Amino acid sequence: MNKKILLEDLGRKDYKETWDYQESLFQSILDVKIKNRREDTQLETSNHMLFVEHPHVYTLGKSGDMTNLLVDENVLKEKGASFYKINRGGDITYHGPGQIVGYPILDLDNFFTDIHKYLRFLEETVILTLKEYGLKAERSPGETGVWLDVGTPFARKICAMGVRASRWVTMHGFALNVNADLGYFDLMIPCGIKGKAVTSLNVELGVEKVDLEGVKEKLLKHFSALFEAAFLPVTKQV
Repeated sequence: MNKKILLEDLGRKDYKETWDYQESLFQSILDVKIKNRREDTQLETSNHMLFVEHPHVYTLGKSGDMTNLLVDENVLKEKGASFYKINRGGDITYHGPGQIVGYPILDLDNFFTDIHKYLRFLEETVILTLKEYGLKAERSPGETGVWLDVGTPFARKICAMGVRASRWVTMHGFALNVNADLGYFDLMIPCGIKGKAVTSLNVELGVEKVDLEGVKEKLLKHFSALFEAAFLPVTKQV
């Protein structure tokens, strides 16, 4: 089992370009797994983690409801935002500057074959990271992602999640609001959940900006501990 994860920080990158790159990595892992099964070989499959910040974009998952986007295409253009329907689970999500998006593209046969556990580990990675900033983040029953003040009228989401998996290979991932412009969330019903607020780490800490690189380091530390994995940074970019 290969527990090494190739790490790429793509910086600020268009959503569609990144999606296409994700798909290529995802398919390359699937191709190896199919070859292994058909030809009875034991070629090693790779694992990847992409960090990226996207320009303003709204994405709608397979089971999403288009009415959860509250504005039309013209308003999105005025706001400099794009829109895509995509092949992950979940409803509508916003990505934009000041948000750390993490895309783990893993062969879970290298770790454990349990999607429920995988999602819980993604959530735990974020929960432990936020704990280092003095925040008590939690899961909300029946709602994927990471929240603050669960079970109170002040419940608010700080990290959205949505994944796709095929033959135990994952793609898509999590979006953690660090220095996000929360005004963009007003244009949708986040994840299709009405009456719940959204927040960002800088707002919770009462500061203008939180160091993104510091947050990434903490995310990687907790991810590698939970998955018992080692990250290998690579400099290649799409």
